[in-house]
Amino acid sequence: MATDAVAVKRSAGRRFAGLFYGRPRIQIGSLLAAPMAWLVILYLGSLVILLITAFWTVDPLSGSVIKELSWTNFEELINVPVYREIIWRTVRTALLVTLTDAVIAFPIAFYMAKVAGRKSKAALVVAVLMPLWASYLVKIIAWRAILAEHGVLNWALHPIGLHGPDNGVTSVWLVMSYLWLPYMILPIFAGLERIPDSLIAASEDLGAHPFTTFRKVILPLAFPAVVAGSIFTFSLTLGDYLAPKLVSNEQFIGTAIFDSITNNQPFAAALALVPIVVVIAYLGVARKLGAFEHV
Repeated sequence: MATDAVAVKRSAGRRFAGLFYGRPRIQIGSLLAAPMAWLVILYLGSLVILLITAFWTVDPLSGSVIKELSWTNFEELINVPVYREIIWRTVRTALLVTLTDAVIAFPIAFYMAKVAGRKSKAALVVAVLMPLWASYLVKIIAWRAILAEHGVLNWALHPIGLHGPDNGVTSVWLVMSYLWLPYMILPIFAGLERIPDSLIAASEDLGAHPFTTFRKVILPLAFPAVVAGSIFTFSLTLGDYLAPKLVSNEQFIGTAIFDSITNNQPFAAALALVPIVVVIAYLGVARKLGAFEHV
């Protein structure tokens, strides 16, 4: 009897394994079933709840949430100048951080990919990744100390008659550019490594100026990697609230959501949809520019 039971189990196991043999779609589907369920139920489900909540309102007298669909929150975002300025300030800062990181990251990534030797390249990769090992909050607090009125930056600039940035947009730009720089360097480094050295050598052999080689050979081939890196810097800046809260007195989308969530959750939900829409539009532009062609 025991032998028969073992045989039945083996035959059932073989039949079950036979369902997957020679069927790659079923194999991939079974592997992705659990993570996709997690994504749909928890992530996309929470976004749906956020979208529904954005159409609710708060009674001004009782403070209770009125669960009736209304465009009031979105009309307030469009019609009230202060919220338009907050949205534009956040998007403008995200674009500026992205541009700054791209300008700084490209020469670093190029040196890592095309100039540095094997050991130097490994050391530089570790150096780029090392800031990511430190706590995000610790880095912001460190920058807050640097940018303080009696901080290191003003101490260094005082002898030459200069003064560091106040608690405004410039401080947020500096801190964000530092925080997200590794996320720009690494994609560009990966993109530059895929460019064959023979193409650069051929351009030089044909008498092209180094700037011409960069403009017509290197930059077009590495541009999708730059756009891919910009997705990280742009989206991370757009959704951050802790850095603006600690180093600036200006309002950004993240800080406005944080300030509204205790008193007016539906309006906070409506405001939270703004960066989601902006990032989706940015991803559409990035796709057109070829950011996902090597994925």
